Amino acid sequence: MRVLLTHSYFLRYDPKQWKLMQPYAPLGTLYAAAVLRESGYEVALHDVMFADGPDSIEVALNNFKPQALVIYDDGFNYLTKMCLTNMREMAFELIRFGKAYGCTVVVSSSDATDHAVNYLEVGADFIIIGEGEQTLVELMDAIESDISPWDVPGLCYKGASGQVVHTAARPVMHNLEHLPMPAWDLADMERYRDAWMARTGYFSVNVSTTRGCPFRCNWCAKPIYGNRYNVRSPASVVNELIYLKEKYQFDHVWFCDDIFGLKPGWIQEFANLVYAAQLRLRFKIQSRADLLLKEQQITPLALSGCETVWIGAESGSQRILDAMDKGITTQQISDATTMLKRHGVRVAYFIQFGYLGETQADIEATLNMVRQNMPDDVGISVSYPLPGTKYFDKVKEQLDGKANWSRSDDLDMLFQNTFSTAYYRGLYKYLHACLRKLRAKKGVGFSLKKTLSIPYYALQERRYRRLINKLAK
Repeated sequence: MRVLLTHSYFLRYDPKQWKLMQPYAPLGTLYAAAVLRESGYEVALHDVMFADGPDSIEVALNNFKPQALVIYDDGFNYLTKMCLTNMREMAFELIRFGKAYGCTVVVSSSDATDHAVNYLEVGADFIIIGEGEQTLVELMDAIESDISPWDVPGLCYKGASGQVVHTAARPVMHNLEHLPMPAWDLADMERYRDAWMARTGYFSVNVSTTRGCPFRCNWCAKPIYGNRYNVRSPASVVNELIYLKEKYQFDHVWFCDDIFGLKPGWIQEFANLVYAAQLRLRFKIQSRADLLLKEQQITPLALSGCETVWIGAESGSQRILDAMDKGITTQQISDATTMLKRHGVRVAYFIQFGYLGETQADIEATLNMVRQNMPDDVGISVSYPLPGTKYFDKVKEQLDGKANWSRSDDLDMLFQNTFSTAYYRGLYKYLHACLRKLRAKKGVGFSLKKTLSIPYYALQERRYRRLINKLAK
């Protein structure tokens, strides 16, 4: 049985990311392909990352002649977790092309998990709910053997009389060592290399060491990997890095885990193996301020090649952090930032404005935190309610008009809050101008060009401050 795999993230339809041009291969899709291939299926990948549109799949369908089309989104990438409407429409078009060709169409994604009926109505035959690799193999086995999929856990489909059927829940995979290495050979890695080199001068690849997150921030959805934490062994991760280094000569790694190195002792063992293998790594991770402050976390991170840590700081207001059930303090954010910088590791913050009930005082507290701690980078967003979260339940009655962003830089407020969308878009620009001015003043990354830019950033800062003050009234 021939299975064509694809995904629905079209870089071209997300203008911010297209301009940034730092794409990563669809890791989740490559895992699914590897598992199917290991189970004896003939597989091919149609990677739409650089495609002009969904009709590009026609060539792959005609050339490969699959019996099944699997639209398997990369659940490791936050851009797919956001469930952008642009990409939903692309997925619907891919489903239509697959059905027109006569394929059995299977979809696995965060958005399809949350809106399974919509995908079935467009023509999908099966929706995979939750972690997908085992479900996908068992489903393909059932289709090939012409038996009912009812006994396959983790599925949603239409029954013989048209009713929507949900099979039993799929238990999570605890031993990640059972997974084969992602099918990297199916991706056009040279295309990714060219994109990175043209824009940044280096080539970055994405690797996952874990699945899930055990923390319970009430705005964070986990429709694929759930509220758990399972981790690969440091040895298997290092072996994959050695393979990728030898085959693709990467320069940099993004460890795309929600939280890197939570298991006690994992980072130290990883650092030891990196040293023993003589791997020279540069990498970035995501972590928590409280986790980084634990003994023997930052030193081995720095020694193994960690360049940047992204911290989910979210807010400089302790009131907002507590309302989010974030489980960290503003002091921990400050202390972790200081320690990372002391070890020569860059610090980046995820900042979330617009949480329900946020006041001007909360916003000023966040602005002050950024000014005082001066992270090397910030990623600014506004609160984005996702299905399956407590936060979503609080505001869902207001989401009838628009429940998703169309692109990753949308920044629309999807519910009624203290301030307007225009205010938060101005705030986004204001904070970036503040940080750039501060960095230029303090000589961070010193250059004559940056010094001469101080008056410009100061002007921008004043301009956007006036704007948000006006919009706040």
